[in-house]
Amino acid sequence: MDGGAAAVAVGLGRGAVAVLAAAAAAAAVLSSLLVALPVRCAGQTNLKSPQDIQVNVVNTNFTLRWNYTGNDTNVTFSAEYRWFEDFVTNETEWKELAGCQNVPHTECDFSSAITKYYDTHHVRIRAERREEVSPWSSTFEMNPYLIAQIGPPGVELQSTNGVIKIKISPPEANQVRKMWIAHLRFKYNLVIWENSSNAEFRSQSIFPTDTIDDLAPDTTYCLKVQATLPLDLQEGLFSPIHCVKTTRKVNDLLCATDVSVLALNMKFHLHWNNRYKQHVSYNVQYLIGYLKKLHDDYSTQWLNVPGCENITDTQCNFSSIISTTSGIYYLRVQAMSEYNKSCVSNEVKVDPLITNEIGPPGVKVDISDVLLHIQISPPGGSENEVMRDHYDLSYRILYWKNSSNNEEEIKMKEIKQTIGTISDLTPLTLYCVKVQAFSEFYNKSSHYSKEECIKTPGDKILHLIILATFVIALIAVFLVATPLGFALYQAYNKIKYVFFPSCQPPLNIEGFGGQLLSSPFLSTTEEPIENCSIIETIITEEVNQTDFKDYVHSKQSSRDSGNYSNDDTSGSKVSEEMLEKEIV
Repeated sequence: MDGGAAAVAVGLGRGAVAVLAAAAAAAAVLSSLLVALPVRCAGQTNLKSPQDIQVNVVNTNFTLRWNYTGNDTNVTFSAEYRWFEDFVTNETEWKELAGCQNVPHTECDFSSAITKYYDTHHVRIRAERREEVSPWSSTFEMNPYLIAQIGPPGVELQSTNGVIKIKISPPEANQVRKMWIAHLRFKYNLVIWENSSNAEFRSQSIFPTDTIDDLAPDTTYCLKVQATLPLDLQEGLFSPIHCVKTTRKVNDLLCATDVSVLALNMKFHLHWNNRYKQHVSYNVQYLIGYLKKLHDDYSTQWLNVPGCENITDTQCNFSSIISTTSGIYYLRVQAMSEYNKSCVSNEVKVDPLITNEIGPPGVKVDISDVLLHIQISPPGGSENEVMRDHYDLSYRILYWKNSSNNEEEIKMKEIKQTIGTISDLTPLTLYCVKVQAFSEFYNKSSHYSKEECIKTPGDKILHLIILATFVIALIAVFLVATPLGFALYQAYNKIKYVFFPSCQPPLNIEGFGGQLLSSPFLSTTEEPIENCSIIETIITEEVNQTDFKDYVHSKQSSRDSGNYSNDDTSGSKVSEEMLEKEIV
């Protein structure tokens, strides 16, 4: 390479180095600038996420609220939701929450978006500004029915004749979509007070259609009503305050006054007073309680009590209409004059098992050697199943010694059965007993029964001594009588055998008229034996004297050989006598 070419090459190399050095410096400056500025990538922003998300539900009205702590301007908010049906936990797609898109405030109404009130929902929200969006907030989980509040009921008032008539419509009465389906489950609480500086608030339960009485005339009263669901432990919002002025009550003498119920052992009687001086008749009317729970007009549902129509008495037995102990009844008296004028009394409420009073039980007492037995008949008699089954009665027994000593202690015993016993009794003592029936569940008790008294027998030791003496005497008699009876029995058999033998003489000697056979147990004296013999044939007139003597000799020898035989004793003797007579 020549010198010129070499010089050009060196110059080009230095220029390239200078260019490279300048580029490196520029890169360093740019890098420092990038470090100083915040990095903004696609989908990222410095907007903060909303916090403290809350959902407020009243009936079917849904409101979403949140807080935003950023200082950014021109920020809007948008929300999304998803829901899970029938406990399915698989995630579903997020959807835009209608009513909560590009909202400039920190709340929005999304009532139109929710239609599944018993399913779980998730809600989230974020901040937005032009193309910038914040991260999503934390997810808020809700079940609309569980967090919903009962809205205020509708209220209508009418002031008439010294009372205020009120009519209540249930929450959501005019809405198509309802959170609370069974509006008959609603119960209503009323708060009423005089519109004055020192007003006293009074609370009471009321029916959808009801009358508020016990009010001062010409006085302005204010009230508000709340709907509740006691079984769900939910209390609703109070209605707006309504105020109304009462009027003066017309004092009509025709109306029955002081209407009251007397009930004993499930026998119900209605009593009232009559202030009308002229002829008046009465109809007793009743209304089944559940009709008052309806929001319909029940004024035409009153019925006459059988047997209490067009009566002139001031009492009525209405036991026949009490068909169930779990229901509630309302009664009133309609008075009618002879000029077809009528007046209806105030109503009285009858809850059978609460209104009824328990009567005294029946008592019978009996006594044994060591126990006092008490038999109790339930109030109303054993046939009154309502008293026995529904009140779960117990019995309180009082007993004491009825003596002149007034300081005798009265003892008490409680039992569940209708049969009781008392031990540790004193002999020859008069005991008295009275019994009270009571029900712990209803906090009711009867009057005590009439006193029943009975005297205990003597000392039981004396009875044992008498019994022991009797038993010992009986054993002694048995021990003495047994051998004596046996000896008499043996003697009887011997005497019978001797004097009344069972055997009879042979037939061949019965005809001789001889005596009965002698007993072998009796000793007999030897009778003299005559020298005679039985002649078998007596036809021959001449008898050889020698032969006769020989016969006599042989007969004598036969007798000497032993005792007489039963077979020839009497018969042979007679034959010998006859033979001797013939010979002579």
